[in-house]
Amino acid sequence: MNQNQYALVECPRDAMQGLRHWVPTEVKISYLQLLMGVGFDVLDAGSMVSPTAVPQMKDSAEVLSALDRSASKTRISVVVANDTGLQQALDHEAVSVVGYPFSVSETFQKRNTRRTCEEAYGMIQPWAEAVNRSGRELWVYLSMGFGNPYGDAYSEELVLDWIQRLVNVGIRNFSLSDTVGLALPAEIESLHARVLQAFPDLQLSLHLHAHPSKVESKILAALDSGCRRLEGALLGYGGCPFAEDELVGNVPTEWWIRALTQRGVSTGIHHEMLHQAQWAASDLFSRYR
Repeated sequence: MNQNQYALVECPRDAMQGLRHWVPTEVKISYLQLLMGVGFDVLDAGSMVSPTAVPQMKDSAEVLSALDRSASKTRISVVVANDTGLQQALDHEAVSVVGYPFSVSETFQKRNTRRTCEEAYGMIQPWAEAVNRSGRELWVYLSMGFGNPYGDAYSEELVLDWIQRLVNVGIRNFSLSDTVGLALPAEIESLHARVLQAFPDLQLSLHLHAHPSKVESKILAALDSGCRRLEGALLGYGGCPFAEDELVGNVPTEWWIRALTQRGVSTGIHHEMLHQAQWAASDLFSRYR
């Protein structure tokens, strides 16, 4: 991605993982296949994690194997949390991007991966080397990147320090994640701009959650800060089940698209397919929430 391009990441994995009712495998396949035709750059499609930890994603490998990727430019991303999951991701031919949730909140790192921040950091270097050898990309999600609800220490300097340590062991791709929707627009703009200034050679993404009333202001802050890789989920569904009891939805992908269009940016999205995907999302999440 060059400096004049934008990338759109659609996150059905994030949208579905917290649903209370099981989404049948064939329904997941049909929905993801529809998303493959919309024109997204990346589809965050599943997790290679313990079925006990995230039951909704236990069929991710089967789902990805069933997708027809021959006519789509969209790359497939999965999230992993341990060595076993990483190997499963690297062994799956559909996977182009591997995501790892690294929290700047000690409490959330333990809740999400059952490791301390230092233990999680210790896994990163060999992972980066393995992913690079495989020809894939490793993206580190900086969870709780704008603060946390647990009272853990937080500052922009803490985020920058962790990025520097991760850069030192070979990480070049980061997603700043507002995991529970705490970030104010000024905080989004400030942190993203500071990271860009301090690390101009990195690929940087924003993964934002927000109450519907706050979505627009967060989108404007993200774009004004220079963000060019934008993550969301259709209709704003989703949220991390390990964060709080009340899930805070993703920024709706269609709002990102509208904001870019209003700025004269050509997104490459197939709008008829997008409308079909929105109807499918509405049906899926009303049936299985």
